[in-house]
Amino acid sequence: MNTNAFDVIVVGCGVAGLSAAVAAAESGARVALLERAVRSDRGGQSRYTEAYLRMKSETEVSDDFETHLAENGSGYVDPDLVEESAGPRETQSSLVKSLSIADPGVLNTFAAGAGPTVAWLKQLGVRFDFLPTAYLTKSQPRLLPIGGGLAIIEALAARAESLGVTFFYETTASRLRRGTDGRVVGLSATGRQTGTIELAGKVVLASGGFEGNPEMLTRYLGPRSAFLRPICKGGYYNRGEGIQMALDAGAAPCGDFGSYHAEPVDPRSGKAEPAIFIFPYGILVNKDGRRFTDEAPGTVDAYYERVTRRVFEQRDGFAYVILDAKHTRIPNYRLGIRSDKPPIVAASVRELAAKISLPADALEQTINEYNGACVPGDFKPLELDGLATRGLVPAKSNWALPLDESPFHAYPIISCNGFTFGGIKVDSNARVLDLDGEPIPGLYAAGEVIGMYYGNCTGATSVLKGLVFGRIAGADAAER
Repeated sequence: MNTNAFDVIVVGCGVAGLSAAVAAAESGARVALLERAVRSDRGGQSRYTEAYLRMKSETEVSDDFETHLAENGSGYVDPDLVEESAGPRETQSSLVKSLSIADPGVLNTFAAGAGPTVAWLKQLGVRFDFLPTAYLTKSQPRLLPIGGGLAIIEALAARAESLGVTFFYETTASRLRRGTDGRVVGLSATGRQTGTIELAGKVVLASGGFEGNPEMLTRYLGPRSAFLRPICKGGYYNRGEGIQMALDAGAAPCGDFGSYHAEPVDPRSGKAEPAIFIFPYGILVNKDGRRFTDEAPGTVDAYYERVTRRVFEQRDGFAYVILDAKHTRIPNYRLGIRSDKPPIVAASVRELAAKISLPADALEQTINEYNGACVPGDFKPLELDGLATRGLVPAKSNWALPLDESPFHAYPIISCNGFTFGGIKVDSNARVLDLDGEPIPGLYAAGEVIGMYYGNCTGATSVLKGLVFGRIAGADAAER
């Protein structure tokens, strides 16, 4: 058994872990970074994502940033406790400090840290721009790193290596080590080459959620989680050890453990994020050939998650979007189709039903009922047009054109698990809080390990959350 002494030990090599490692090393700390994957696959989900950032410029977050996070930052909570949580931390009771809600102070820190974090990344060579996204209609701006999440991973990893960070690849953390006073003083890990090792130092947990752990998914999301899959191959590395180790150490849970970030993808594709965002211009039908939701309640960026959850509720968690030839005349419509698989195409509805194994009579009836509920109006595909069905249940609120022009197209859709919502609670210094709302000495968290979302994710904030709190965690751990 080997013993290694460091100032800071970071678990996970995504944007959160690398940000923590670099920030700690820039502060002069001796840093170890543990990564379950081999070097060529390092980065987890971060290396596959386009890394949308909910920012209106390189220095400012979107106008609704804190509001949207707060509105989706808790379940039903006693309003007196919510009001108390908005006051100074020193006046809060232990109950409120550990309450499973997105803490207002943490959200303020998040928003304030976004611009400086982007500036920090730019110093490392990462470039940003407002590039085209998969959303033909959107409610908020998205700043993107040129080259996506992989560009951030490569820039941060190169910086970490230049600063002398020690990387332990194919190594999984298994247990926190604590002193007699309860302080976290290191961890145990198992490496493919090293066997069991003991590392000494403060710990930053940045190992992602549990979307790659079927046992935890079933425990928290239920047996229907068998119909989910991670949004990309990197998600399979996220098995929840960081969250579990913190909970075992007495950390306060936070975030919606029974939910996840839902994205509509083509199950035939093996590429990262093969999203199908074109569904607002057609209808969604289940395996019985029936509609089950409003396909277009608002802009696709703001509502795709809610619609995708309805897909997940269907038999086998499966649906098809049915489109007719008119969708191919929408400007840049291919941006909304990220699958590398072609559509299923047919000259008639009945032929399409046969190709996708849906009951032809039911699908034909569904489309006829939908077409009969469409009304004349001004179709504006790139903005909310209010062109809604009349007398149809469920209604379609926008872009309701009849499906009557062949050829007809279909794409299969399932709900992918972008990341899980349940995690642990931290303060504004990214220190993990215990069940009384007090920091656990020597223990930090960043990225998906931090629980923040309930119900619906605030889009384009997950990568930013990892970057901002990773940087905070690493710097604070080094200073203390």
